[in-house]
Amino acid sequence: MTPAETRAEIERLHPAGFAWAMACCGRDRERAEDVLQTSYLKVLDGRARFAGRSSFQTFLFGVIRRTAAEERRRAALARLFPGRAASDDAPPSADASLSADRVALRAALTRLPRRQREVLDLVFAFGMTVQEAAQTLSISPGAVSVHYDRGKKRLAALLRRRTP
Repeated sequence: MTPAETRAEIERLHPAGFAWAMACCGRDRERAEDVLQTSYLKVLDGRARFAGRSSFQTFLFGVIRRTAAEERRRAALARLFPGRAASDDAPPSADASLSADRVALRAALTRLPRRQREVLDLVFAFGMTVQEAAQTLSISPGAVSVHYDRGKKRLAALLRRRTP
């Protein structure tokens, strides 16, 4: 598709795209508008490319859904790790503003094997896909999936074992 055709399709699908963004964002209009704008920019600047394997609407709705998921992850991480960049080097107990749950999570993360911790950090903290994490770590997507699955299970087990 040419850039002009892409813009025309986005305009044609805007009402349906906005409705889908609202559904993906829990009916939060402001978040839906932000997600939709980010999604359009991804398509228009080439970060998301239509390969023609589906309809343009299917492609666009996938971009919107993934963008909404990225936003939810970022928001959850911002709540979970406030001031993350400033306090990453400090031990979990050194940040007095962290709740007991956050301290427990950070402590559990340090107990994971390095590769599992790296994969979980890339996927959750930086919003990467399994494929992007694989490229970043120079390992196969299958290996990332295994580390991701094992890391989540181990982390859940570590958090269940902690005493309140």
